[in-house]
This record gives sequence, C-alpha cells and structure tokens, in this order.
Amino acid sequence: MTAGGETLTAGVIGGTGFAGGELLRLLAGHPNFDIEQATSRSAGGKTVGSVHPNLRGLDLRFSDPEDLASVDVLFTATPHGVSMGQIDRYFESADTVVDLSADFRLPEAALYDEWYEGHDAPEYLEKAEYALPELNRENLPGAELIAGGGCNATATMLGLKPLVDAGVLGPDTGEVVVDVKVGSSEGGAGGGAASSHPERSGVVRPYAPISHRHEAEIGAYLGLDVSFTVHAVEMVRGASATCHVFPDGPVSKGDLWGAYRGAYEEEPFMRMVSGGGGVYRYPEPKAVAGTNYGEVGFELDASNERVVVFSAIDNMMKGSAGQAVHAANVALGFEETAGLEFQGLHPVGSP
Repeated sequence: MTAGGETLTAGVIGGTGFAGGELLRLLAGHPNFDIEQATSRSAGGKTVGSVHPNLRGLDLRFSDPEDLASVDVLFTATPHGVSMGQIDRYFESADTVVDLSADFRLPEAALYDEWYEGHDAPEYLEKAEYALPELNRENLPGAELIAGGGCNATATMLGLKPLVDAGVLGPDTGEVVVDVKVGSSEGGAGGGAASSHPERSGVVRPYAPISHRHEAEIGAYLGLDVSFTVHAVEMVRGASATCHVFPDGPVSKGDLWGAYRGAYEEEPFMRMVSGGGGVYRYPEPKAVAGTNYGEVGFELDASNERVVVFSAIDNMMKGSAGQAVHAANVALGFEETAGLEFQGLHPVGSP
C-alpha cells in the first residue's frame, strides 16, 4: 500500500473502448496517477483525442499492447477472455492489476464452467478481490488483483445489499424479481447492429429475459437467487434496476429506512432518493450520468407484502471505470474520492 500523497504510474489496456476512454478521463484528472501508456490494436500510433474527443488535450498516443510499459498499476479494459490469457504477462509489467472484464469477478472456477466457457487461469481467482467497495471494502487494501463488477449486478446489489445486511433477505428468506433497464454503451464500442441508433431508437427490448451472467455475481456476493431480466432502452449511459422483494415476514418503513441508512449513510458515493418532492423522486440514471454515484430508494407495498427497491448508476462509471478507480484508491491507500469528485450536470441531455 502506498502513502496517500504518492504518485504512481498507470497504464490502460484496451484504451479505445468506452470503458477504456472513461479510465483515461479519470486517470488524467487523478492527483495520484500519471498515465504512462494506453494501448490499442486498432488505433496504434493515433492520439487518444482522435478516438475520445473529450480527451483532445491529453498528450498521449496509443501503443501496441504487445509492447507493455512497466507501470505501478495496470488497468485492463478488454473483452472477456483476454485478461485471463494474459494475466502472467500483465503482472510482469505491473505490481497491481485492475481488470474491468468478467475474467476474475467470480470467486470459483466452477462458476465459470457454469456461466461462461471455463477459465484459463483459475489459480488467480482466489487472489482476486471484487472491486465494489460498498460490498468488499475491507478486503481491498493491499489487493494486487482487483476484479471489476458487472454493471447490471452492481446496480442490483447496491439496491439489495441493505436488505441482506438487515436480515430481510437471505438465501432462504424472501423472493426477489429484478428488472434492469440499460443504455447502449453497455454493449461497448463494437456493440453491433442491436446497438446502432436506428435499431435502438424508441425500444424497450428484453435482451436477457433469463439466465443473465450477472446473476452469478449476485449469488456469489449476496447469497441470493433472483429472477433476473434485462431490457435495452433508448439511452446511452445508465443502468436502472427495479427489484420486487417479497420478504417472508412483516417489514415496516422504519425498518427499511434503518436498513438503508445503516448501509449507506457513511458511503461517499451512495445517495438515498426515496419518494421525496420534485421531478426526480426516485433513483434515475440521468441524475448520475458521468459520475461514480449510485442512487437507491424504495417503496413499501404493504397490501401486497412487497418492497419495491430502485437503484440507478452510470454503467460506464459506477458500473465500470469509476468503480475500478474507486477500488484502486482503496487498495493503494489514496483518498477514496480522488479523481471521482464530479457531481454531474443538471439539466443534461440523454445520458
């Protein structure tokens, strides 16, 4: 672990993707990181600003990922399957690796056999720490391999964790039905025809009605089996989860407020938004666009013995790059909020 005021060198693998661009944006404004390298197979030799126009002021060109610089911290924003095949080489170049893919986010090889296509480096799974500080802060200090969470799982778990902590939910307690709405950036820079504007415009399209891979994270880290469906909607950034919770026993509004305040009152990036006045009465992705904040809220439907939980994040930030930087801050002993202070905008266009 470093001293809080130290400056470390950083590299980004996969810097032309959306998550890679967000990493570069955050690291460029971070007081404790100097970007040494950003790699790309498709844009080698081009300036970072030619791909990410918001970063035109960054004096950096993409280099070949086969020629890795020696850095203190390596952030990897590559498709699933790449990091697990390159992890030995990554650790030859860096002391700490923060991976944004799904390659190390599940704790057991058997889960990769069930939900993915197996794992090429299972010996690293027990070394990896899940990146979401609100769930795993106590295990992050000093971590050498940090595994970013999935955005849909992140939104869902942030909404449900207080109920698990309070004993309202558990492996054998209560039923949960989760509906998630996500923006097109979740598909990445090469998202394909389904993410193109003409096809995405105006839709509320279920694309993962059952068996979404992020269910595995929810089971692994919250101990819950959930009925989980994801819809693609017409927004660029954002993931919004609505969780219908049916507890086995009675729950009051006071119980719920106690659970959520107890879980998040001291968290620097969590906001409670639950039925207040004004336009934005419940969590909404538009309100957190570009930020590392997560919003959570709830309503109690006493007549149906149901709790409706709402949560919203920016999938590119709290669900990806922001979560990774937050976790790195904790792991390295930096100020938790370093590089992540942006509060968002209002009014703002489509997130």
